[in-house]
Amino acid sequence: MHNEFTAVVEQDEGWFIAYCPEVPGANGQGRTKEECLKSLSAAIALILEDRREDALRGAPDDATRDSCARPCLRLDLALPFPERGQRG
Repeated sequence: MHNEFTAVVEQDEGWFIAYCPEVPGANGQGRTKEECLKSLSAAIALILEDRREDALRGAPDDATRDSCARPCLRLDLALPFPERGQRG
């Protein structure tokens, strides 16, 4: 299954730091942007797997587990981010 999430990436003193607004608690870091995004992707996967397992606890023993998907909805938004040190 393929999911696409937003990554908000900043650079701070040689490190790239990112978070995902759709998945609270998901953040990543790395010396390169690619390393940072890989770290964020791993964090998102861990959080979603934990939430899935947590949601299934307490399900009746005779319940069936199935999968469903929805068509991808993509919104292209241009968000103005102020330059470091400036207030928006």
